[in-house]
Amino acid sequence: MKIIFMGTPDFARTALEKIIEAGHEVTLVVTQPDKPKGRSGELQVSDVKACALEHNIPVFQPVRIKLPENVAELKKYEADIYVVAAFGQILSQEILDIPKFGCVNIHASLLPKYRGAAPIQQAILDGEEKTGVTIMQMAAGMDTGDILIQREITIDRDETGGGLFDKLSVLGGELIVDALPMIERGELTPVPQDEAKATKCGKLSKDMGRIDFNKEAEAIRNLVRGLNPWPSAFTSLNGKMLKIWKAEVVKELYGEHVADAAPGEVAAVYKDSFAVKTGLDYLKVEELQLEGKKRMLVKDFLLGYKLEEGTKLG
Repeated sequence: MKIIFMGTPDFARTALEKIIEAGHEVTLVVTQPDKPKGRSGELQVSDVKACALEHNIPVFQPVRIKLPENVAELKKYEADIYVVAAFGQILSQEILDIPKFGCVNIHASLLPKYRGAAPIQQAILDGEEKTGVTIMQMAAGMDTGDILIQREITIDRDETGGGLFDKLSVLGGELIVDALPMIERGELTPVPQDEAKATKCGKLSKDMGRIDFNKEAEAIRNLVRGLNPWPSAFTSLNGKMLKIWKAEVVKELYGEHVADAAPGEVAAVYKDSFAVKTGLDYLKVEELQLEGKKRMLVKDFLLGYKLEEGTKLG
């Protein structure tokens, strides 16, 4: 099939690479404009643009895809279908109606659950045991189009947002390659989403990572997993930011500990970890990063930092 591909980050790049490997003709890649990065302000190309340039595919970077002149530019390129993955802009109905087979989106959740910007991380934050990828026939609303095909995977108990992102990125690329010939042959029946089961998730922000120790330990553990590597779960220790990278839930403590610790207090310190009281159970911290220091195991951290039971975090 002839395809116009729209996407921006590394999640989308994996799908673009799979489509090219499968032998489809990508006539144009549409991605967000280059953005300045760091103190130097040097412009950085998106992962999808980098992939397109490597394969000598024309690149189009409109600030607003809906503008008439940008719609006219799209119409210059032949395409049977538009494939969209984490593009970052909403398509107008006029655009959706251009290609013969319409526009399909690769979405990293089992729609109608987790419509929106951060479905991968939100599934972990909510303690879900499974998630997946949906290929959806795009409509004018946000992730509201009919479902064409889905593929499910199990979320491992120790899965992080970054690890699940990588798995779903690969799964999305595999699924769109499977779906494209089925779409061309008319073998996929669009299934409307059940609006009663729809949930939404917003963009990730740094402040989302602030730990509230009044919550249950399991919820905090999910926060630690879901926001790893970005924006990360954090609290403070003696006025310095303390990022928590790995933690487990324990219901009871062994050895000496603070029996009546309040939420946020260090209730026990061991050789390789320490336990913090939460609203329910304890959070056993196993890997962390103190402001100004590198990320490390707690056993190494405790070799150079005297952490006392009763210390208040946050």
